Amino acid sequence: MNIVVQVKLEPDATQVSVLESTLYALNKQANKVSEVAFDRDVKRNYDLRKLTYNDLREAGIGSQAAQHIIKKVCDAYVTLKANIKAGNLGTQGSQRRVKAESKPISFRLDSAHPYDARNLSFALEKKTISLWTLEGRMKNIPFTGSEHGLAKLARFKRGECDLMRRDGMWLLAVTVDIPDTERYEPTGFIGVDLGIVNIATASSDPAG
Repeated sequence: MNIVVQVKLEPDATQVSVLESTLYALNKQANKVSEVAFDRDVKRNYDLRKLTYNDLREAGIGSQAAQHIIKKVCDAYVTLKANIKAGNLGTQGSQRRVKAESKPISFRLDSAHPYDARNLSFALEKKTISLWTLEGRMKNIPFTGSEHGLAKLARFKRGECDLMRRDGMWLLAVTVDIPDTERYEPTGFIGVDLGIVNIATASSDPAG
């Protein structure tokens, strides 16, 4: 079972500047990739990668970040297609649906961007992370979170993370894989008799 643990980053002024320029650049490039996907009607990951990966690398985007941009764009178009099919954007010809279908998907400059173990790592004892940025690997970014959430980060396998900025705060949403608990199979039952004098009387005797 996957759950999401959210931690708050506490970067200093220099780190904030780098994170901001990196996240903004990643989303600007995502918008360019989205335009290619829309104009060429190419929305499958492998095919879109052939059209856009080299341009992303030439723009200074790291290999793993470039692949995440392409996947992010493809996932957005899959979600749009599912919403259209489900009727969430109205019937064919409706103003809302026409608007959604007539232009490329766009991303806010502070939209979340995915990271994984190849370009982001945790130092849990120090409560810091290091991650890829446009200026290289940036280390020792402090983070904090609930005691319950941090315990899950330490105990269970961590997956993909989303870096985001919300209301001036830098956040990291971390996917954590928690093993499913063993299903309990009962071996008996308890009967409950509702009454007036005794509101409820329990019995494990099959005969009542």
